[in-house]
Formats: sequence, C-alpha cells, structure tokens
Amino acid sequence: MKILFVCLGNICRSPAAEGVARVVVKELAEEITFDSAGLGNWHIGKPPHKPMRQVAAEKGYPIDDLSARQVKSTDFQEFDWIVAMDSSNLEELKRLKDLYGGKAQLSMLLDPKNHGQKDVPDPYYGDMDLFYESFGLIERAVPDFLRKL
Repeated sequence: MKILFVCLGNICRSPAAEGVARVVVKELAEEITFDSAGLGNWHIGKPPHKPMRQVAAEKGYPIDDLSARQVKSTDFQEFDWIVAMDSSNLEELKRLKDLYGGKAQLSMLLDPKNHGQKDVPDPYYGDMDLFYESFGLIERAVPDFLRKL
C-alpha cells in the first residue's frame, strides 16, 4: 500500500505526517510506503520548515531527510490513498483527480469525531505554539488513520 500526505507547500504538515507514519509503521515498512507533497510549487527541493523539523525531532520523528515536491498527475495512479491536511487541500485534490483520473482514494487526515476538528491548521505563518498544536494533531491522527485501513 502507498500513502501520500498532502498540504499546501509540503514543508510543514505533510512532511510531519510522513515522518510520524514512518515511525508508527516501522515494522511494516515493506508493506506500506509513504510520501508527502504540496499543491503549490514554491518550496520544491527545500527541506521541511525549520520550526517543524525542530518539533518533529523533539517528538522523535526525524524529517530532515525529506524535501518538498509538488503533487503530480501520476500520483493519482501510483498511490492507494492521498491524504489531505485541510478542506481546501481536499477540494483541490478532488479537482485534480477529476482531471487526471486514477485509483487513489482521497481522504482528510483528521476525523472530526475523533479529533474535534477536520483541518490541521497551517502553522507556516504562526508561532511555535501553532507548530506544536499542528504536530500534536498529526501525531494523534496518523495512527488513527492507519488503523482504519
């Protein structure tokens, strides 16, 4: 199974989700692979945003090896699941899937019944508290999402 986590720029939320997922399913690494991507092209090739790298490292989820990329048309064929960090990401992914087709199922990461909200806040312009809040949501939601598969 292949899972792609998506946010706007692929430097905060989606690489954090990829990092958490890699640790959570380490023993299943051969069965599930993960990647992350952004809808925008602003940060292609750049590492995750420094504050998110800091929070992830503090929590035990190394993401320094990741670099940003943009969602591609082939992602909708290659991945079984494409997981959005917020509602606007999901709407754009739906539009792209209609355009490109593909087998990928689209989903939100957060389930409002379990997490009290549907969107992972984008911490890019926020303070460190928002990075911790966003990461905490991701850290709780990724295992919940994987258990549903």
